[in-house]
Amino acid sequence: MSVARPVTSATPASSDTPFVDDYLLYLLARASALVSDEFHREVAAAGLGVLEWRVLATLSDGQARIINQLADIVLAKQPTVTKVVDRLEASGDVVRGESATDRRQSLVSLTEAGIAHVTPLLAGARRHEASVLARFGEPQSAQLKEALRELIDQMTDRR
Repeated sequence: MSVARPVTSATPASSDTPFVDDYLLYLLARASALVSDEFHREVAAAGLGVLEWRVLATLSDGQARIINQLADIVLAKQPTVTKVVDRLEASGDVVRGESATDRRQSLVSLTEAGIAHVTPLLAGARRHEASVLARFGEPQSAQLKEALRELIDQMTDRR
């Protein structure tokens, strides 16, 4: 019977950087968590949860969407988004309407109350984003956003 021995490192000896400090998925998740946490306190102070904020922000462009579209955009599962929309509808922030193409699906859109609720948060989100990106300057900020959009587009095409 062999005895397992502790290893000092699973990282190749040639690497001076710890794995997670150079792993893209960790870097993306960590950056998102750190940056989002600051703004999510503002969302909570407005009486919303993160998913409620994401739904309202998504609908703020005036385009009605079905639940599945919202779920994809807000990064949540369809049943979860259905419950979020139920709460937002009960609070008067969104309304469901019939889809012209599929009666089994409803279109979700903002109400006047929803617009009033989300508008200050949209401004706060832009201020927060500006304070985060100010650390990099305009060219690097634009480059960062473009690289992320390109990564999202490429990964979406692979689905």
